[in-house]
Amino acid sequence: MLKTMNDINNYEIAAKDGHIGHVKDFLFDDLSWVIRYFVVETGAWLSSRKVLISPIAIEKPNWEEKTFPVCITKEKVRNSPDTDTDKPVSRQHEFEYFDYYDYPYYWGGLGFWGSGMYPYNLHPGYDNSKKDISEPPLKQSKKKPAKNDQVSDPNLRSCTAVTGYHIHAIDGEIGHISAMLVDESTWAVRYIVVNTSNWWGGHKVLISPKWINEINWLDRTVSIDLNQRSIKESPEYNSIEQLNCNF
Repeated sequence: MLKTMNDINNYEIAAKDGHIGHVKDFLFDDLSWVIRYFVVETGAWLSSRKVLISPIAIEKPNWEEKTFPVCITKEKVRNSPDTDTDKPVSRQHEFEYFDYYDYPYYWGGLGFWGSGMYPYNLHPGYDNSKKDISEPPLKQSKKKPAKNDQVSDPNLRSCTAVTGYHIHAIDGEIGHISAMLVDESTWAVRYIVVNTSNWWGGHKVLISPKWINEINWLDRTVSIDLNQRSIKESPEYNSIEQLNCNF
């Protein structure tokens, strides 16, 4: 099922022993276009500290109650590594985070999450029966790669920050990013919603991250390896319900 990041924003994160906080942002890897962390504002119980929650910890979402149950405790979150969520998350921070939660590393494999597609299979002792999709548990390895074998630091970006970036086709500007659509089973970004209201009267179209040629973070622009006409003729976005029915 596809969800927009706007719809999921402010969902509650519920630990086994109580409320952790609410989702305020998402960090995605701009190479694989996968959501790697939820940025969660904890509220008064943890002095409104912002913490990172990996999709690895998420059990089956409760869409009606707008809640993500997680298989970790509040105490575990309280003692988690302190990360400045307003600054880039380095690979060293990720090593510390994954070691603390005893997760196998997701980087270096061919799948979205290590050698597999689904993040929950990386959680130690996770019960696959709680998920709609079954995948054999992955062999978990905590061995760090040798220094010269490590993949380069990821480019983890804020979904909120990139909203509004201008989209440039080969032959000119065509709109701006208004939303992202993610697959809630893998947390991969499947489509970017482009608002072309200044060009085609409120028309919204879907583009694939695979079409992106370059992102200029300083200029807040995204270059697409297509011309304006091709983007204009890409699938029109009307509603997430219609898209899920046709997907």
